[in-house]
Amino acid sequence: QVQLAESGGALVQPGGSLRLSCTASGFPFSSYSMAWVRRAPGQDLEWVSAIYADGSDIDDAASVAGRFTISRENAKNMLYLQMNSLKTEDTALYYCGKGCRKTYYRGQTTPQVTCDSMGQGTQVTVSE
Repeated sequence: QVQLAESGGALVQPGGSLRLSCTASGFPFSSYSMAWVRRAPGQDLEWVSAIYADGSDIDDAASVAGRFTISRENAKNMLYLQMNSLKTEDTALYYCGKGCRKTYYRGQTTPQVTCDSMGQGTQVTVSE
């Protein structure tokens, strides 16, 4: 049974930093690409960043590129997201995801994001 548990969310001021962690179990973690996705209040699930199974490639959303860094420790079944220069628009519930994908539909400018498995999420609030 796939289990994903996020931690590290908090209230932080604009410009601040946070590091999110995700503990994975129940599947061969080192064989799977993993992702961070987020959902702001009243919004759809949004892609944040993904990393290949061996860490050789990364797919960042344009909104976080240069500010957020995804990484993983396969020996510990851990996924991380280092978030710097946080903005108020980064406020959301952040999820660690397995089997996440982006689907582009005609007429839509942003993709639909779905994941086979996600944790319960960790809340990040960026506010003065």
